[in-house]
Amino acid sequence: MFEKVLIANRGEIACRIIRTCRRMGIASVAVYSEADSDALHVRMADEAVLIGLAAASESYLQAERIIEAAKSTGAQAIHPGFGFLSENAEFVKAVKASGLVFIGPPADAIAAMGDKIQSKKLAEKADVNTVPGYIGDISDAETAVSIAADVGYPVMIKASAGGGGKGMRIARNEQEVRDGFGSARNEAKSSFGDDRIFIERYVEQPRHIEIQVLADGKSPPVYLHERECSIQRRHQKVIEEAPSPFLDEKTRQAMGEQACQLAAAVDYHSAGTVEFIVDKDKNFFFLEMNTRLQVEHPVTEMITGLDLVEWMIRIAAGQQLDFEQKDIKRNGWAIETRVYAEDPARNFLPSIGRLRRYQEPEKGRDVRIDSGVDEGSEITMFYDPMIAKLVTWGSDRRAAVTRMRAALDAFYIRGINHNINFLSAVMAHPRFRDGNITTNFIAEEFPEGFAGRALSDEEQLGLAAVAAFIEWRREGCHSMPISNGSERVVRIGQEEYPFSIERAEKGIRVTSEQGTLSVEGDWRPGWPLFTGQLDGSAITVQVDRRGPALVLTNDGCRVEALVLRSRVAELSRMIPEKAPPDLSRYLLSPMPGLLVSVKVEAGQLIKAGEELAVVEAMKMENVLRAVSDGTVSKIHAQPGESLSVDQAIIEFE
Repeated sequence: MFEKVLIANRGEIACRIIRTCRRMGIASVAVYSEADSDALHVRMADEAVLIGLAAASESYLQAERIIEAAKSTGAQAIHPGFGFLSENAEFVKAVKASGLVFIGPPADAIAAMGDKIQSKKLAEKADVNTVPGYIGDISDAETAVSIAADVGYPVMIKASAGGGGKGMRIARNEQEVRDGFGSARNEAKSSFGDDRIFIERYVEQPRHIEIQVLADGKSPPVYLHERECSIQRRHQKVIEEAPSPFLDEKTRQAMGEQACQLAAAVDYHSAGTVEFIVDKDKNFFFLEMNTRLQVEHPVTEMITGLDLVEWMIRIAAGQQLDFEQKDIKRNGWAIETRVYAEDPARNFLPSIGRLRRYQEPEKGRDVRIDSGVDEGSEITMFYDPMIAKLVTWGSDRRAAVTRMRAALDAFYIRGINHNINFLSAVMAHPRFRDGNITTNFIAEEFPEGFAGRALSDEEQLGLAAVAAFIEWRREGCHSMPISNGSERVVRIGQEEYPFSIERAEKGIRVTSEQGTLSVEGDWRPGWPLFTGQLDGSAITVQVDRRGPALVLTNDGCRVEALVLRSRVAELSRMIPEKAPPDLSRYLLSPMPGLLVSVKVEAGQLIKAGEELAVVEAMKMENVLRAVSDGTVSKIHAQPGESLSVDQAIIEFE
């Protein structure tokens, strides 16, 4: 077994690998960029080596520096995590040539499966179901249009070297093929240094279901059941679960066996994932094989009890699996939500900044958190915006969802925008809870983006009661506590709730026209979470202040509650509202990023829908279009300029 392992990665996956190394008695070496000098993975590792500047191209993608760091520290093996160099066959060869061990599959398997065109040909040869399409490089947009017509609309335009949703576009007509081909090609070249594009049929009402495989290179590969990854946005996974609520045992077994056939065909060893697209009739087709550890691997670990990182290390050290397919059991249900630094109200665009407050839910057998940050950490524009992965387990799907909703309520993050409320809203959505999901779920259920889940009348009344309790506790810490029979008006939006407040043994009772509610808890001023009972049911509410108002967050809902004395409430109704400033004459940057191009000039007439500018953030190109007809008055920013959120790019007359 290895005595020391270098982790060629950062963030949560580096921390996760370090934890397994520590449990196995293996010393760990971290590498880091200048931007990550105080990162959690650097502090957790036994040793750490600086390898370059903030940009990944100057640090985490510098293979020679990483290998030299391993050799200089005496590490015997390198674990790549996921992303960066994890699926770079040339890196694997260089690691081997330097006398080190790569903890992952052989270079030939990575090369074969990393090329989506070649991998589909190999899948067909291995008798694995594949999606109809054109399996070959496409040279230009007109050729793409011709091929799309032959394949039949809708089609998926995909980068051969792609992954993570980059270099992918859906096209339903000729114009969308022309537009999508160029954009996908540019994005692929920027992200992977490879602009080859192919086209395949887009499966309607698709589910994305993948099979986790494990192989030691000596005995037959095994599959560790499936993961449902259909909740996606821009082809990037957001929520995953194991097992799938859709598959039956016959389909599950067929998919697993085909995944193992493909692994055997390329002499695969280590952990890997074979991804399938599944239609409404349970027909499944090979998409790609990820020759690395997947982001969503924790849900598989939760239902099988296996540590995939441990087995990757053991296999790389020459050990064989000590179990066979018949030994792999499935226990309960697990769900993972990806907590991202992004702004759901701005179409989920990345958010950067410092984690001013960071408080994770309580961990335990049923709650796992894989994170690479702590309070004070910086989320920068240089890397993926993931903050953490929150995983919950239950004896069945309903129990796992219930635990996830409670854990999300208790996950308190401030300083940057994040998607926790959106994740909570998905968990609460009837369609998700029924398991009736496809990869189109987010686009169909949140077509206008996400501005918060709508409260029911009962939920709003409950949060009004919690607001009254919080003010009662706050005032009780001062010289004039609320006395029995006191009256308060809680205002949420345009609704007002006149409450009569009575003390109870562990809290208060509030009475209104809607009835009486009891609120219990031990909240104190300054605490970010109210954890207690609302009419006998457990509830966790995040508590913030905006001026005199309370900002309460629960189960995907965020409300501003103002608790007033009756006379003050009466007088406040007379205060006129101040109109917000008119910013409709400006095109504002919706995210921090790089201004790639400006497509218009001063004095130019524009039409609604016309492309105005392209902003790149996190290696994703975002096209900004006109929302109405007009005339360009002034250009405020130039290509190559780094933009901040809401920075003016273009002004209109």
